[in-house]
Amino acid sequence: MSDNFKLDLAQRPRRLRRTASLRAMVEETVLRPADFIAPLFVVEGRAAPDPIKSMPGVFRLNIRDLVKECRALQKVGVPAVALFPKLDPKLKDDVGSQALNEDALVLRAVRAVKKAVPELTILTDVALDPYTSHGHDGVLNEALDDVENDRTVGLLMKMAVLQARAGVDLVAPSDMMDGRVGAIRQALDAAGYTGTGIMAYAAKFNSAYYGPFRDAVGSAQAAGTRLLSKATYQLNPANRREALIETQLDDVEGADILMVKPAGLYLDIIRDVREATRKPVAAYQISGEYAQIQAAAQLGWLDLARCRHESLLAIKRAGADMILTYFAKEMATLLRAGR
Repeated sequence: MSDNFKLDLAQRPRRLRRTASLRAMVEETVLRPADFIAPLFVVEGRAAPDPIKSMPGVFRLNIRDLVKECRALQKVGVPAVALFPKLDPKLKDDVGSQALNEDALVLRAVRAVKKAVPELTILTDVALDPYTSHGHDGVLNEALDDVENDRTVGLLMKMAVLQARAGVDLVAPSDMMDGRVGAIRQALDAAGYTGTGIMAYAAKFNSAYYGPFRDAVGSAQAAGTRLLSKATYQLNPANRREALIETQLDDVEGADILMVKPAGLYLDIIRDVREATRKPVAAYQISGEYAQIQAAAQLGWLDLARCRHESLLAIKRAGADMILTYFAKEMATLLRAGR
């Protein structure tokens, strides 16, 4: 065969990959700082930032340092933060009573951030797992083998109203109790907080990748294990159609934003939800996804910068309008610098 052989092709897709400028012109999915929501962990006291060993580069912050971090995030273009408290274990009990304390840690954190950085959007988690001595997202039944759905929802309604009163922009129920979105919407409206939105953890799966987060908020310590099963209320990872049932219910009940969690392992679910609703779709790149990338990069097995970018690009390409990620600050800083 001649070295000068040429194929007779009308279509050569590589033409548009030939130079960097051509590739930029036809790029279909673009990440922006405004795509990211930064999850942040807050603790009591004035101690220095406390590193979370299973999440390199992530810290538990006192309220003063939390405010500083929020200012820094706003400066690099991150529009929103999600706050998660880590309580002293002595404050935890079987029913998570500290969640209804009107001067709870997370409520003080919200007020401090809103005062210092009023333009920043604040989300707060509506679930009892940071507050319960057993680490579950609700109140256990008498047999202590399952969470009581309706009793838990009653507490979540009160919790959401307290958070709205503190000034949050979006309450984010992550518990996966049946009917909680509609009940929270009714409670917020009845209390006069019609402007407070709901970002529902609509399709939250019973994932094995939550371990580092449970370390961060102390729910693993409360339960005595990071392997705590929440299979009776979180979605079965095998079920795709059921995820759509859950998201459609939350949509009808009044959720303003529908979230899929985890993100990277559930790109098919993100796409399904994107095609099933006209509402904004969020996805949470969870602690285990973050920890995997960091650990492999530290061992020299992966390129951190490229894998970080590719993992987030995939989530947005699947259909997410916004991404909760522990990479938010780093990514926003690089994107603003044009890198």
